[in-house]
Amino acid sequence: MPFSAEAITLTTDERVELEQMTQSRTLPAGDVFRARLVLMLADGLPYRAIQQRLDTTATTIARWRRRFAKQRVAGLLEIRHPGQKPSVITPALQAKVLEATRRKPNDGSTHWSCRKLAKHLRISKDTVQRIWHKAGLKPHRLERYMASDDPDFERKAADIIALYLTPPQHAAVFCVDEKSAIQALDRLDPVLPMSPGRSERHGFEYYRHGTLSLYAALDVRTGKVQGKTAARHTSEEFVGFLDQVVGGCKPTQEVHVILDNLTAHKTAKVQSFLEEHPRVHLHFTPTYSSWLNQVEIWFARIEREVIARGIFTSVRDLSRKLMRYIRAYSEMAQPFKWKYSDVRRRVPAC
Repeated sequence: MPFSAEAITLTTDERVELEQMTQSRTLPAGDVFRARLVLMLADGLPYRAIQQRLDTTATTIARWRRRFAKQRVAGLLEIRHPGQKPSVITPALQAKVLEATRRKPNDGSTHWSCRKLAKHLRISKDTVQRIWHKAGLKPHRLERYMASDDPDFERKAADIIALYLTPPQHAAVFCVDEKSAIQALDRLDPVLPMSPGRSERHGFEYYRHGTLSLYAALDVRTGKVQGKTAARHTSEEFVGFLDQVVGGCKPTQEVHVILDNLTAHKTAKVQSFLEEHPRVHLHFTPTYSSWLNQVEIWFARIEREVIARGIFTSVRDLSRKLMRYIRAYSEMAQPFKWKYSDVRRRVPAC
């Protein structure tokens, strides 16, 4: 490799343009480097001097000297790789990927990742991702379901849905259930409040002050909720709550109560209460069909907004905060509106 060569001849315009490039603060560093290199060659500096000043190699100097001789200043600008030709996903390749996705990996894992399947099929992970996206496949996701085994499912479901859509005239319809074993958790470390760029943070350690159960009755027509807390969820507590709900209705009004199949809802005490209150009618949801009970939607809401991140110094504090939320919720309550979008599914998600 030569360490000196004849000087490059520049036109006036080329020298001016190269000097402007060396002084630019916006051009890529590579463009500035190559402009300085060519100017040094034009000034007749030997390769060794250019190597020392630019901290480069003789091979690099020779390469850009040849490039400049062929393309002039345009050949010094940043070189972008033209990239590879876009890969074409053929129907055969798509079918191969989808078929392999449906089979379990032979390494003992339960599902494929895009990289693992790409390595197995000797294709790129991007190809796998595009095929999965087009087919709507997400192997890392899992959905669970519970199918009702109630032989009388259709009749019970139709009975409850009819109460929602066309309730008996002048009757009151309530969705009733209990949320049991709510823990009164108190954080041992102080809570760090939310600030710009940082979420609220809770300490890992906590202290259990005990548990309680929450009874709730959702008025289907208004969306308002009645609540009651109890140390345990027993049949006696349930009957007491039913008496509270019925007591808030007009004396001659029919009362329909939608509830699940918990044994505490079918005891002798409940039967005695029904005999004493013939205007009260219980409607049991089919087995494993809690989604038919609208109060479950409300329980999910109070779990999200009060219980999950709540800090409770005692069971009494937990009860007070639950009841405060119920009162505030009922002041602005609205009835739930269901939208059943796929009638082919027997157990839709609420």
